[in-house]
Amino acid sequence: MLYRRIIIDAKNGFFKDYGAETAKRSPYRTNIILFIATLISTTVMGALMTGANPFTSFSGLAKGLPYSLTILSILGVHEFGHYFAARYWKVRATLPYFIPFPFSAVGTMGAVIKLKSSIPNKKALIDIGAAGPIAGFVVAVAASAIGLHMSEIVAVQPSESVLYLPLGESLLFKSLSFFIIGTLPENTDVMLHPVAFAGWLGLFVTALNLIPFGQLDGGHIMFAISPRLHELFRKIRIPLLLLMGLTFWTGWYVWAVLMLFFGSAHPNPDNIYTEIGPLRKVIAVTATIIFILCMIPAPVLFQ
Repeated sequence: MLYRRIIIDAKNGFFKDYGAETAKRSPYRTNIILFIATLISTTVMGALMTGANPFTSFSGLAKGLPYSLTILSILGVHEFGHYFAARYWKVRATLPYFIPFPFSAVGTMGAVIKLKSSIPNKKALIDIGAAGPIAGFVVAVAASAIGLHMSEIVAVQPSESVLYLPLGESLLFKSLSFFIIGTLPENTDVMLHPVAFAGWLGLFVTALNLIPFGQLDGGHIMFAISPRLHELFRKIRIPLLLLMGLTFWTGWYVWAVLMLFFGSAHPNPDNIYTEIGPLRKVIAVTATIIFILCMIPAPVLFQ
């Protein structure tokens, strides 16, 4: 950002222009700081996944980079998908803000961009809403496939001293596991490589974003297709999430609370009467198929 420093000389009655000066604060400072913090938190968690100690040596910390760079790539491509779609439709948007979460098993709470102007029509709403999940999905599939090739088959030996926490599988991840690893022998399981875990997480995050509630990506798409159906999902979102928490995974209770704040009514685009056309219908169907393939009702299987 540039500014000009102009001072009024009260004694002589004229302006003094001290020329253009560069502002000290970069407009992207917050984005950069958050990205670095998220890089550190995900690298630390990635190192811990491998059994390395990231706090005693640089080599131990570096072992967390495969996970860190993979998950940041998935999240970054997702958000830049939104960003470039917004730019295409001349909607002002910020660059991605990555969110560190150092005291968690994954090291991050994701990334977001902020739209700073209204969306012109329903075509733009679908494009902006779907671009992120579709772009991130492609990277997550590639990461899952590569990571599964590097994963190991291990014997399952339950022990009181070892926490064994199996992960649920989406239809897509289960299919990739079958084609890449094959049928597992009895009493064995797959020890996911950190890259594979990042891919698994990326697919799950894609599904979460495509839930057709509020102003999630799936909510944008659903509203463009049918505002009435979007309103129906808004009304049933809390009971549905509570039921899923009771049936599948207690983490859905957290989502039920979050949807009290973020699952509200959707604002109209500038032109609500624009037809979306056949291409956007294909995009919406594609996003729906991705949601079905990536959704995991019970991501953590407590035993």
